[in-house]
Amino acid sequence: MAENLPQKTIETLYKEVKQVIEESRNTAYRAANFAMVQAYWGIGKLIVEEEQNGEERAEYGKSLIKELSQKLSTEYGRGFTATNLKYMRQFYNTFGKSHSLSDQLSWTHYRLLLKVEREKAREFYLQEVIKSNWSTRTLNRQIGNLYYDRMLMSKDKTPVRQEAAKKQEFFKAKDIIKDPYVLDFLELSDNPHFRESELEQAIIDKLQAFLLELGKGFAFVSRQYRLTAGPENHFYADLVFLQLHFEMFFSD
Repeated sequence: MAENLPQKTIETLYKEVKQVIEESRNTAYRAANFAMVQAYWGIGKLIVEEEQNGEERAEYGKSLIKELSQKLSTEYGRGFTATNLKYMRQFYNTFGKSHSLSDQLSWTHYRLLLKVEREKAREFYLQEVIKSNWSTRTLNRQIGNLYYDRMLMSKDKTPVRQEAAKKQEFFKAKDIIKDPYVLDFLELSDNPHFRESELEQAIIDKLQAFLLELGKGFAFVSRQYRLTAGPENHFYADLVFLQLHFEMFFSD
């Protein structure tokens, strides 16, 4: 019976089962992400090939992407904006061979790499992402900090690498499933409660700013102000303001 098994055996089994679950999830997440990346490369290829058939390439390409975006967005969601379709076109032009794509990079990784104009610098950052498992935030920071250029100019590269490693964040496969692009691609919905709370917070922020702009006569007290009605009934008001009235009396 299970209750007679030594605790160490159960704990070991639990860790082994957990590892199987985590590895399987990571494989599924990465597979979904890579399928999307390959699809975006393929879409970029189709756009480029169609544009090349147009008589007036620039104008034709502009109208083509606009109309295509409208149709795709209606059916497949926000992942197919005109801006994103332009990135897909650039994606194909930049990474012309599909076998060079990596399943270790997300679409956001590739979008950041597309902003790096120099081919050698772009390849350097790509390899660093793969080797060091950089998150998209780390990649963006290192590009902004000119990490490639500093490595290129430094005779002693160790201090530069050590500095870069201090704030390094690692890319986790489970973060893929939270990516809006992946959710839209798989026709999955993100957490509506999270969006509602963000919307509510934004409304309260605007309301607070509006009331403060009214000027004299209003004093801001607090947000989420605790109100007590009875010994065990507590309520929280989103915003509490105090409106002051002044009356001036003049004597002859």
